[in-house]
Amino acid sequence: MMKSKRMKSILLKAGFALGLSLAISAHAYAATYTTVSGDSLYKISQIYYTTVDNLMNRNNLTNYSLDIGQTLNVPSSTHTVQRGDTLFFIAQRYKIPFNTIRRANNIYTDELHIGQIVNVPQPAGLTAGAPLSDLSAVSGTSGAALTSAADTLISALASAVSSESSSEPSFEPSSEPSFEVAPLSDSAAATDTPPAAKINTAESEPAAGEAVETAYSASDLDLLSRLIMAEAQAEPYDAKVAVGAVVMNRVKAGSFPDSVSDVIYQNINGYYQFTPVVNGWIDKPANADCIKAAKAALSGVDPTNESLFYYDNTTTNPWILAKPVSTKIGNMVYAY
Repeated sequence: MMKSKRMKSILLKAGFALGLSLAISAHAYAATYTTVSGDSLYKISQIYYTTVDNLMNRNNLTNYSLDIGQTLNVPSSTHTVQRGDTLFFIAQRYKIPFNTIRRANNIYTDELHIGQIVNVPQPAGLTAGAPLSDLSAVSGTSGAALTSAADTLISALASAVSSESSSEPSFEPSSEPSFEVAPLSDSAAATDTPPAAKINTAESEPAAGEAVETAYSASDLDLLSRLIMAEAQAEPYDAKVAVGAVVMNRVKAGSFPDSVSDVIYQNINGYYQFTPVVNGWIDKPANADCIKAAKAALSGVDPTNESLFYYDNTTTNPWILAKPVSTKIGNMVYAY
């Protein structure tokens, strides 16, 4: 009997050790990221669910300055592109926001190549997003699948032991394993971004009269309100907020300018990105509903799930229609 108990204990400990080893290898896996214009250590730390200090230590950096094209070691799992893969489907498979995987790889087209390595950032301590149906092919898969496999193995071993004897003590680690990647802390967030660049990320619009952090300027609010007025005056309130959210998502994305004004007035190869800038409607004053929607978007409300584009349902442009759709509100379509 004692021998049987000892064997069960050893088996469970071995299973836990194996699971811990696999999980650590998944989360501590070192991928690389190449910096682009507008990058900062703070922005990169947000993308990869880590801290500025962690990035500095990994890369032996002594200051916060970065060069365009600089290669950084980052804590991330990776995915090898297979036939039929798209960036959108990869994001769905690993259960991470589509905009996160785009920013982590600086890929803003639909073109991928078989064998291409794609970074897949994931928060520490969470089960990775690979579906359990994929675990039969754990060998050679990404660190995400290995973590799920380890969790499954630990659970199965624990169930097997407890089912034989409810009175037998089970092996429980004294604490959760500590992985190298840590969730972004408030102190780290303050390390590499000036106060004026911070956006209040409240989940909903504050109640009337409630004091809130005003991280945006009055000119930002005025300009965004006028864009919303020009683009979605006749649309439902949520569609108005969504127009503002697209602008804010571009501000946060590395491939667009990093201010409300620069995003709205961006000109690429002679073409403005927003029609009201071209036809002059951007200069028309906004009504109270559009101002309210702009305040919500500036505070972090995003009905679009991080979309970067929008258009109305009468559009026939094949380029914009080819983009993955996030949601539809009223006559407006929001896409990645």
